[in-house]
Amino acid sequence: MPQLLFFAAVGALAWYGYKSLVKSADRVHEKVRTQSRERQTGAAGTLVKDPNTGEYRLRKD
Repeated sequence: MPQLLFFAAVGALAWYGYKSLVKSADRVHEKVRTQSRERQTGAAGTLVKDPNTGEYRLRKD
């Protein structure tokens, strides 16, 4: 029985680590894709609208 609990804990940690790795990889992939699009268009950055003031500002990464 203790072995079953041990392997269940190891499996849960592995699943959590995998999900964390995939989330991090998605973030990096999106950042690289955005930089690639900016390079192709010659843009100096991406503008984001401030919902409070309605002004556009450069997005901070």
